[in-house]
Amino acid sequence: MSELSGRDVISIVDFSRSELDMIMDEAEKLKGKRTEDLKGKIMATAFFEPSTRTRLSFQTAMLRLGGSVIGFSSEEGTSIEKGESFSDTIRMLDNYSDIIVVRHKLEGAAKLAAELAEAPVINAGDGSKNHPTQAMLDLFTIRETFGHIDGLNIGVLGDLRFGRAASSFILGASKYNVKLFLISPPELKARKDVIAYLKNSNTKFSEVEKLEEVINELDVIYVTRVQRERFADPAEYEKVRGSYKITPRVLANAKKEAIVMHPLPRVDEIDISVDSTPHAAYFRQAANGVPVRMALLKLILGD
Repeated sequence: MSELSGRDVISIVDFSRSELDMIMDEAEKLKGKRTEDLKGKIMATAFFEPSTRTRLSFQTAMLRLGGSVIGFSSEEGTSIEKGESFSDTIRMLDNYSDIIVVRHKLEGAAKLAAELAEAPVINAGDGSKNHPTQAMLDLFTIRETFGHIDGLNIGVLGDLRFGRAASSFILGASKYNVKLFLISPPELKARKDVIAYLKNSNTKFSEVEKLEEVINELDVIYVTRVQRERFADPAEYEKVRGSYKITPRVLANAKKEAIVMHPLPRVDEIDISVDSTPHAAYFRQAANGVPVRMALLKLILGD
């Protein structure tokens, strides 16, 4: 039985480096495979917020492991429209499934679901803080590309304040011996709790406003969009919209082997002309959501 058996997945900080390595090792074995490892198991996807890659890759992962999937991709058409509470919805899904994958706009929703349900709960993104499985597939993509994570210089660019993928990736990368460059406008700097975690873990990092000052040092350029939906005031969004744009001209100053990553969806922060360059890794990154989530499901639910 796996040491991750029955485990809830709420935050990337709950996982040790050795556990992350175990998940990536398993993902490497499962990539491109179909198995019957979870035949007879049922996964419920409770997505109270829109999703494409996360929801579909979780579903694909479960199906490729021989399991089944139930769930919903929005509140429309469910009893939530009639006023059913989040808690009651989770309790019902707990009766119907062996594992529950939750996405919600409110921070703490997945943790509450884990407290309510007997089945393991995986956080597929809640609020602006946590998206642990995204960080796992990000780290897997880097290891797959370079053969290692230790020793790399990693730049995280864009919305580091509200972007849950960016925050989770920063925290996950801190489990390794890397140097982080946190590149953002002053209004979108990484949260205080993230900075405190980096300091407490003795992670090398620097906060920078201009990408051009450090681009020639970076092995990984992790780009995030400025998320309109996280801003209460549209005027504040307009101030920082379009702060950075990755183009072939910008990448002319990057290392030849540097990769550009993005949790997607992108808006205009990476020009489509970058897609055809050797630097583009974001579609491969998205595809890696399947083997990484397969690995996680197998390690949590497998015999």
